[in-house]
Amino acid sequence: MIAIIDYDAGNIRSVEKALQFLGEKTSVTRDRNTILQADHVILPGVGSFGDAMDRIRGYGLEDTIHEVIDKKTPFLGICLGLQLLFETSEESEGVKGLGILPGKIIRIPEKPGLKIPHIGWNCLRFPADGTLFQHIPQGAYVYFVHSYYLQAEDMAMVKAVTEYGITIHASVERDNIFACQFHPEKSSGVGLQILKNFIAVKNREGR
Repeated sequence: MIAIIDYDAGNIRSVEKALQFLGEKTSVTRDRNTILQADHVILPGVGSFGDAMDRIRGYGLEDTIHEVIDKKTPFLGICLGLQLLFETSEESEGVKGLGILPGKIIRIPEKPGLKIPHIGWNCLRFPADGTLFQHIPQGAYVYFVHSYYLQAEDMAMVKAVTEYGITIHASVERDNIFACQFHPEKSSGVGLQILKNFIAVKNREGR
């Protein structure tokens, strides 16, 4: 079973529908025991960094998320869910993120001809082999909706990048943790393959 963490964020149902299309059993939940017993856990979402962290803490989910990571359960952050895994965001000064991965979230700089938020299809480049991108070619297109982007501290965990005026760290991977700034659930066949690759990841306890 795949647990989709429910913290009243947008876009949760589209993730659920994509997984159900793939034949997966899902639970949209904030129940600690259900999340901890899941085979895979996903933190999706769109919205404000600060509001999201307030809800996560208000629902008592912060400790649960850390427990999932410690158990080595495969964990996927999507869009805002990626950003929340890091330490800080320029969107919400003074608000601490989950701090699970090292890095910061910063606003996409204004440049002539570029609209912010960045909404639409962009191609990916893979600087290193990533589990999520098996059977996906360089230059594959995925769908983005965001105004802020990740500046990872550890380049070794960056598995996909895209260009939008600057180089955006579009996907990261470390141990049992995976995250995408783009929306695989809205990225057609490429996105479904990314979700399949995540589903195929086994618990990494003891590795």
